[in-house]
Amino acid sequence: MSRNVEIKARLQQPELDGVVLRAKTLATTDPVELHQDDTFFGCANGRLKLRVCSNSDAELVFYQRDDQHRTGPKLSNYSRVRVVEPDALREMLGRAYVEIGRVQKRRIVILAGRTRIHIDEVQGLGTFVELEVVLAEEESPQAGIWEAESMMSRLGIQPAQLVAGAYIDLLAAFHSAAPR
Repeated sequence: MSRNVEIKARLQQPELDGVVLRAKTLATTDPVELHQDDTFFGCANGRLKLRVCSNSDAELVFYQRDDQHRTGPKLSNYSRVRVVEPDALREMLGRAYVEIGRVQKRRIVILAGRTRIHIDEVQGLGTFVELEVVLAEEESPQAGIWEAESMMSRLGIQPAQLVAGAYIDLLAAFHSAAPR
């Protein structure tokens, strides 16, 4: 399995502009814009999602993340497999497992060395920045945590902006709190 260290922070417009500007100065590649549609399925020992992108790429992603319900850097173990027929796979997985929800977002991906900076506009939630520091095979999680915290500082992300959980969790919490 591949591994990375992740953080997620909620941003309001004034902060967003500054983070995007600073991210572009750190970029080692040109930014790429994607529209992603993630369908999540019930999974007893982690998360399983089918991701379909606007550029016709699709993949099945399984991941396990330590301490999902705390803010700050978290270790994530993941596997990805390219998918040729995403609509058929979504239908099959929906019959085999429980579909627990969908997350649709506009994502700008900016690479800064081995750190993936995602600027996400998530439908129904708002704007976030997500950092993913890709770890080498034998590298300690602490090295990725240090790099994520350093990148947070360089981008101007404050600890109070960090959020716990995945977008699917935030959407579920939002919908359960909404008046009926």
